[in-house]
Amino acid sequence: MMTTNLAFLSNELMDVVRLFEGAEALSIEHAVAYKEDVFHNQFTVEGKTYCFSDYAPAPSQLAYKSLCKRYAKLSLYKILSERFEKRLPWGALTGIRPTRLAYAELEHGMPFEPLLADMGVSEENLSLLTRVIEGQKGIYEKKEGNCDLFVSLPFCPTKCVYCSFITAPISATRKYLDDYLTALEKELSALPPIRNLRSVYVGGGTPFALTEGELERVLKAISAVRKNDCEFTVEAGRPDVFTEEKLRLCKGYGVTRICINAQSFSNKTLERIGRKHTAEQVEEAFEMAKPYGFSINCDLIAGLTDESVEEFCNSVDKAISLHPQNITVHTLCLKKGARLKEEVSSLSGDMLGEMIAYSRKRLTEAGYEPYYLYRQKYMAGAHENVGWTKKGYASVYNVDIMEEIADNLAVGGNAVSKKVFLGEGRIERIGSPKDIPTYIEKVDALIKEKQSLFK
Repeated sequence: MMTTNLAFLSNELMDVVRLFEGAEALSIEHAVAYKEDVFHNQFTVEGKTYCFSDYAPAPSQLAYKSLCKRYAKLSLYKILSERFEKRLPWGALTGIRPTRLAYAELEHGMPFEPLLADMGVSEENLSLLTRVIEGQKGIYEKKEGNCDLFVSLPFCPTKCVYCSFITAPISATRKYLDDYLTALEKELSALPPIRNLRSVYVGGGTPFALTEGELERVLKAISAVRKNDCEFTVEAGRPDVFTEEKLRLCKGYGVTRICINAQSFSNKTLERIGRKHTAEQVEEAFEMAKPYGFSINCDLIAGLTDESVEEFCNSVDKAISLHPQNITVHTLCLKKGARLKEEVSSLSGDMLGEMIAYSRKRLTEAGYEPYYLYRQKYMAGAHENVGWTKKGYASVYNVDIMEEIADNLAVGGNAVSKKVFLGEGRIERIGSPKDIPTYIEKVDALIKEKQSLFK
């Protein structure tokens, strides 16, 4: 149980508590005072009192809140790290975008390493951040009018046990599909004018779970909006729904990039997580896609059900051998709504650390560089997700969406549109209903809301 004297700190401090297994059962009280440019944080944990003082001038209410959160979280992290004899790879950072802190320091003419080191970030991750920022050069751009388009197709052949998305087996949702595509076409045709479309991303779900005719409806509606030759990604997904005709359709409508999401090259793991295909079929999907000249991304997940370090490392080696332009290494995230959250009590932090370290080493040796990273709540071992790329193939969409530096017009169920006000440092969001029938019912109201925000 935790009490604090500032309501806006409660969730932030609970994020730190959740980093340490067993900490949620502790009795924690917190008080903060700000006097003469010094934050004074006092914590009482199980009856023992700790006091911290940090000098940090706060020129505005917004800066005060930001600094207050930073030093309160850092103080609590130090206490819990000592109590549980555990240091975490990202220290006291709980936000999903460590790069945001780094860029903020750089934009003020300051190196970011001292601040992040003070927050307890490991040397390895400081180096990773440096490489990510280097990898974003030539893509990272803060400019009014920049916009990306996301199209949501929340349909899958089967539901994976780690998945917390709204997707359901297409056999159960096909009755809504025709009306869903009609609503999607309506949204796309009513989009506000886009000044500079940077990229298009069709995700889900598994877009290739649709039939060829259904997929063409989506691609045709997008082609009416996509007026320039920007990056165009379709998250093809799983090999059990790959066909030559779907690949030809994508090529014909100007798709430049696809995702073949292996997650693992262990057949035992694929079966355990609810996949209805084999590792051999993943390799066949790569071969099928090769003649079309797409840039290809392959996803892997570290920490899947009962998977050993050796099995994960073998998956990294196999992915590299297939020569995709991008490889994304995710850390398992046990979110509410995922069946795996109920099945997994704990994961070895040491094992995950070995997996992550091996992926970084092997991908670097194979000529890949990290170009984006993000973190989520409830990530196993408090690690991160990292996108790796061959030189010249970094995804514009991934950089824009992770760094939140461009508008994002998102259509479809559970899609979140974002209007970025660069000069004001704020973002306004419009979230579509997660439930497919509700989205279909409310599409007209959503169109008006987006036209108003993006006018």
